[in-house]
Amino acid sequence: MNQQYQDCLEACKKCLEACNHCFDACLSEEDVKMMADCIRSDRECADICALAITAMQTNSPHVREICGLCAEICEACADECAKHDHDHCQQCAEACRNCAEECRKMAV
Repeated sequence: MNQQYQDCLEACKKCLEACNHCFDACLSEEDVKMMADCIRSDRECADICALAITAMQTNSPHVREICGLCAEICEACADECAKHDHDHCQQCAEACRNCAEECRKMAV
């Protein structure tokens, strides 16, 4: 597996973990309803990261398209998480932006 795959795989794994942590932490916030969009974004982002990881690990012929979509969804999740001051949201936004950057490299 080439280094570009390795960097993107690592970023996707970190993003997946950050999104799952943020999702769980958002459910524990006082105003869960206010966190609904963040929770939804976390779930979608974690799902696409898992798909991207599998696509890279199996050398899918669709890896470019999947990573391109992953970059878009990660960026949207980063934007949503960045709206909230909670540490878990800010950490998730950072992981999502890093993942989006690595996935864009794969999509070209």
